[in-house]
Amino acid sequence: MSAARHVAVLLGGLSTEREVSLNSGAACAKALRNAGFAVTEVDAGADVAQRLAEIGPDVVFNALHGRYGEDGCVQGVLELMRIPYTHSGVRASAVAMDKPAAKLVFAAAGLPLAAGIATTAGEAAERHMMAPPYVVKPTNEGSSVGVHIVRPNDNRYPMGLTETWGPEKPVLIETFVPGRELTVAVMGDRALAVTEILPATEFYDYEAKYAAGGSRHVVPAEIPADVAERAKDLAVRAHGALGCRGVSRTDFRYDDAAGGAGLIVLEVNTQPGMTATSLVPEQAAHVGMSFEDLVTWMVEDASCDR
Repeated sequence: MSAARHVAVLLGGLSTEREVSLNSGAACAKALRNAGFAVTEVDAGADVAQRLAEIGPDVVFNALHGRYGEDGCVQGVLELMRIPYTHSGVRASAVAMDKPAAKLVFAAAGLPLAAGIATTAGEAAERHMMAPPYVVKPTNEGSSVGVHIVRPNDNRYPMGLTETWGPEKPVLIETFVPGRELTVAVMGDRALAVTEILPATEFYDYEAKYAAGGSRHVVPAEIPADVAERAKDLAVRAHGALGCRGVSRTDFRYDDAAGGAGLIVLEVNTQPGMTATSLVPEQAAHVGMSFEDLVTWMVEDASCDR
């Protein structure tokens, strides 16, 4: 790869997932340099358009997570600037980040889902809006930020989210699905593998995702072959239903007592973690692709208008 090919890596940003993005961006920048690219790291603040105009990259590698970087905002900036960029475009990013909107798309595509109700944190704190156990999550945050499980013996919705974001914060309430945590990476139109995530905490929350020893990954997941194939097929269908491009990752709950019918699509992450030990690079390594090869493919796949 010619070092003349200049890639700007967007990292950091303004969301609650800033630290995660800094780690992803640093890892991707290092791998891209090792692959022969000229790389400039850009901490994406409110002046990101000005910074990119000054730098003049050929391609942007979007390593942002959360709001402004994952929800169509920075993608819109890059479309206006006509700079090809990695991962999904404006529409797919915005819809995937809006959990109720994504559920409508998935339902129309016939994907298996948990029952859900879109409401606000304040309304959810007043009464049980569905029979416990259920999950309450912000509609537009990633990395399991602010997610709570409400158990049958809980008298009311836990107040942490209300205290953090206020009563008007939009939230999604979903039926709690028992079972195992599975995830499938999609690269282009190809599902890579199925990973089972074994969190050290109650569920795969922010701490389990990013703290040392917070979770263990089993790839390939030790599940029946037909269930693995169904999970991979559902991930490709979810990726396509949203109109994603590049790399995405679909998360599932799997109730193994129900076989293939026990797979439930939770969400699609259009900006999955991208350190060398993150879930997507682990699956790529499982199918014989190095981290450098993966990020190179993502740069070559970068575009606008999709």
